[in-house]
Amino acid sequence: MIVADDILHRDTLGAFCCHTHVAVDGAAEGPLCGTTFGVKDLYHIAGHRTGFGNPTWLETHPVADQTAAAVQRLLDAGGRMVGKTQTDELAYSLNGENRHYGTPLNPNAPARIPGGSSSGSASAVAGGLVDFALGSDTGGSVRVPASYCGVLGMRVSHGAVPLGGAIPFAPSFDTVGWFARDAALFERVGRVLLADGAPARSPKRFLIAADAFRHADAAAASALSAAVARVRALLGSPEPTHLCDAGLDAWMNDFRVIQAFEIWATHRDWVSGLHPDFGAGIGERFAWASTITAAAATAATARRMQIRRRMDELLADDAVLAVPTTVGAAPLRGTPTKDLEVWRNRCLGLLCIAGHAGLPQISLPLASLGGCPLGLSLIAARGNDTLLLELARRLYAS
Repeated sequence: MIVADDILHRDTLGAFCCHTHVAVDGAAEGPLCGTTFGVKDLYHIAGHRTGFGNPTWLETHPVADQTAAAVQRLLDAGGRMVGKTQTDELAYSLNGENRHYGTPLNPNAPARIPGGSSSGSASAVAGGLVDFALGSDTGGSVRVPASYCGVLGMRVSHGAVPLGGAIPFAPSFDTVGWFARDAALFERVGRVLLADGAPARSPKRFLIAADAFRHADAAAASALSAAVARVRALLGSPEPTHLCDAGLDAWMNDFRVIQAFEIWATHRDWVSGLHPDFGAGIGERFAWASTITAAAATAATARRMQIRRRMDELLADDAVLAVPTTVGAAPLRGTPTKDLEVWRNRCLGLLCIAGHAGLPQISLPLASLGGCPLGLSLIAARGNDTLLLELARRLYAS
């Protein structure tokens, strides 16, 4: 059922899509009854078009014949969808800037970018337009805007929430994610998406990734110390650990190669056939993706398997690992594209840890730097999604 309340009249943030607007009532009963949410514009809604952040995509794709599984779970639980939220073009960015549809405001740092590609979802939650919002996370597209905008954000274990009815990007990395301001609601949404109401496991070890904190800016690492102390108060003294002898940039390079190879395989025909008008940085990434050979992707994938084994060993026995979500606070709006690309790659050195290993990761808005939000991330073993959700709720309750 289409709802009467039109979010577009209240959206002063540029978070919602005018060009693909749709709103749908949820079930009359359920754990999310009385809540409102937005949906990133790469999830299909039956009977409507999906824009994927690019007008040529919108023009060249048919009306969806199904509603995405993740959206349907939220509707069936009583949540009310009020609109589609902005995304970077084809989700291939971490900045939140879109030359066609604009850059959503970062409500908690208005002079700075909101982060992407789930930019509108993070902006809408941070600005109080909705109670929660659905995003997606392949390389950091929920975790980055969560950190930049100062809200809770999570990517689930790879495959933990079905992606049917969502546009694929890099399938071996693609995951569902979401945002909220309230930790109790954040957990409720996660339980619905994961279809998991069982008691959560409890963390047994608390680890600090020393090389991940060194990878971040020194000021950011220092600003996160109080956030780490809050986790320590619940879990006890952390054990320092070292993730990668070759350095996180090596993990990042392998991530970029595999991701780009998958992206090009997924969208090659459309990009090559139509030569769409992309904004700064997006076209260059697709051009680079087209050069990745199968041999390079195969070699990077072999190293990825070693990373997965390393992380599986490290997080056994219900361990929780703390890392900075990003290398620092959000860059200023108007930062040159070449500088944003350097920043993006540095952030990917942190973001690729969970991506390579298919792990759940939650970004907690527990710190600030220069008056801007800064997230601390907690990572757990595959399948320990509810462990992180319950831990987040306990942290905020304390």
